[in-house]
Amino acid sequence: MMGRRTLLAMGAGALGTALFQRDGGDAADRRWRWGVDYGAATDPVLARRFDLLVLEPHHARPIAPLRGPGSKLLGYVSLGEVEKNRPYFATLARDGALLAPNPHWPDARHVDLRHPAWRAALIDRVVPEILAMGYDGLFLDTLDNAEAMEHTDPVGHKGMVAAGAALVAALRARFPDILLMLNRGYAALPEVAPRIDYLLGESMASRWSFAAKRYEMLADSDWGWQAERLRGAKARNPALRLTTLDYWDPADRRTVAALYARERAAGFDPYVATLALDHLIAEPAG
Repeated sequence: MMGRRTLLAMGAGALGTALFQRDGGDAADRRWRWGVDYGAATDPVLARRFDLLVLEPHHARPIAPLRGPGSKLLGYVSLGEVEKNRPYFATLARDGALLAPNPHWPDARHVDLRHPAWRAALIDRVVPEILAMGYDGLFLDTLDNAEAMEHTDPVGHKGMVAAGAALVAALRARFPDILLMLNRGYAALPEVAPRIDYLLGESMASRWSFAAKRYEMLADSDWGWQAERLRGAKARNPALRLTTLDYWDPADRRTVAALYARERAAGFDPYVATLALDHLIAEPAG
């Protein structure tokens, strides 16, 4: 789960070298940029510097001041779990569509993607309300929960991945002109890739360790596993834009800059943030 729940192969020496391989400020300013802010007080000046923003849609605020020239705004939707503060939580719980809590985020419950009540809630209520606020599309999070649930309980959760793919297909069919950005969801990509506009690899090179309570670099093999799936999806949909999200302490500007450089060198559009994702963080100047 992006932030709330949840490499060109490059060793430590190469990562250090990348610290000094950034373009000048003027060139960097012309790059396509995307970002995430789930906070309620998004900085409008900084927001307008991004070409694509993922925002929490249920804050009581206008979003027009956050839109830069030609930029796109996507509203957050969690496909694989539902937080207790969502207005549709009680109805889904009553209808039996909710499963166990997320161990890392106990205020969120896993959702049964196969349940007709969840499909109806998304198609008929959740998504129309977000689009009515002026968003250009949706950021679809936690679809990878389907694969995890099916893996841990192949019998009881059989068909979760297929149901997740069917949900994305239903959204595309019902709202053909909106933008769709998917976080991971790799098991569903063979079906989903042609139906989305952006694909995100979260925690590509770095992540927050819930066990160690700190940010940490991932192994080259972990990066390579995700990169292979991102590129495989683009092979199925050449128009797909590939994005990445890494987590690191913004005070460590040299490492943050290295993360940006590494992802761009691989052909991805990166963003580096803190786990909370509660405010926008500008890329360090070159």
